[in-house]
Amino acid sequence: MKFEGLYEKTLVLIKPDAVQRGLIGEILKRFEMKGLKVVGLKLMRLDEAVLREHYAHISGKPFYPGVERFMMSSPIVALCLEGLEVVEAVRLITGVTKARQAEAGSIRGDLAMSVACNVIHTSDTVENARAEVARFFKPDEIHDYDKSEFVHVYTEDERV
Repeated sequence: MKFEGLYEKTLVLIKPDAVQRGLIGEILKRFEMKGLKVVGLKLMRLDEAVLREHYAHISGKPFYPGVERFMMSSPIVALCLEGLEVVEAVRLITGVTKARQAEAGSIRGDLAMSVACNVIHTSDTVENARAEVARFFKPDEIHDYDKSEFVHVYTEDERV
C-alpha cells in the first residue's frame, strides 16, 4: 500500500444529545463525505465501568457524576473510522470541544452549543485512538474492506 503507516483508526462516539436529536445520519454523513472509511459501527449503552475507564482523566472532578449520568441517559453510537491521518482529519471535521467557539461548518460549530452537550467525542491522539478503539470494539467488530472508489471491478472483456 502506497501510504502504509499513514492509515490510522480512530474512535468517534455520537453522544446521547445527538442521538436524542436525531443527528446520527448527519454526523456519519460528514465523515463519509470526507472519504473516511467506516470500519466499525454500533448502537450501545455505556455502563459505569466503561465510563470510568474512558473518562479516567476527569473521574475525580466534581462534575464527573453529571458526565456519567449524561452519557448513560440514552444509547450512544460508537464508530471506528479509518483513513489517512484520520485522527487529525476527524478532529478538524468535529471542531473544538467548546461548541460555542467551534468554527461554522464543523460538526460542533453547526450542531452543538455547550461543552457538556457537544454531540460527539473523538480521539485526540493516535495513541489514545488505539486504546479507545480497543475499549469500545472487539477485534471481530472491526471490518477490513476495500472502498469502491479505490477498487475497479473488471468484466471478462476488460481483463488484459
